[in-house]
Amino acid sequence: MKPHLKVHYFQHIAGEGFGSCYAYLKDMNAQITATEFFALPVDLALDIEALPHVEDVDLLIIMGGTMSVNDEANYPWLKIEKRWIRRYLSLGKPAVGLCLGGQLIANALGAAVSKNVAQELGWTTVRKINFVPEGCFQLPEQFSVMQWHSETFEIPKGAVHLAENEVCRNQMYQIGKNVLGFQFHPEITPETLALFLEDEEELALFNGGSVQSGTELKKSSKDKFIQGNQLLNKAIEYVLAKTVY
Repeated sequence: MKPHLKVHYFQHIAGEGFGSCYAYLKDMNAQITATEFFALPVDLALDIEALPHVEDVDLLIIMGGTMSVNDEANYPWLKIEKRWIRRYLSLGKPAVGLCLGGQLIANALGAAVSKNVAQELGWTTVRKINFVPEGCFQLPEQFSVMQWHSETFEIPKGAVHLAENEVCRNQMYQIGKNVLGFQFHPEITPETLALFLEDEEELALFNGGSVQSGTELKKSSKDKFIQGNQLLNKAIEYVLAKTVY
């Protein structure tokens, strides 16, 4: 690992920053920078050269968001972001995608992202896939994490399917040894969940048997967040360890 790790994250909505892994990366003396797409004017014709040079990023973390990866008409920077992701991944660099971030990596590599059979919002159990090849990222047999999505990704060509549940089959994948895509939110903290729950318009878009109420989620105990947070730290450790600089 480089002595001064340069970590860059793509943020798509206000309030959804690094979450739990910020302290973990700071303990590694990482230099952290961000692109805040939500702060850009909607009609801005963003040029790919306005983003960081891929050579200057040692680890990319792509956060979630309320938009669809397919909504390039309303969010024209999505097309540029996906081009940049393809360029970055072509160099074999490590990346972690969280919810929308996992969808963006998959879609940038040609996999479809579409409506899931049901919406997921709240704490759910996810289980690892049986017979994952040796050397892949190791997951617990099952674990509890925060979900907040209506769409889901197909597993990109050549990727390994890592996790699933009854509501959404594609919960996590691995590309090579240095890219991990999550459908769920392992980074969530009590503070970021509180910010999510302030968006009543977003909450009103969710319904169904796999959707927990805001009132219920506000009562989430602090120990609910630990398993996902630890999983994300291990994921970062894994993709960095598997990268040769």
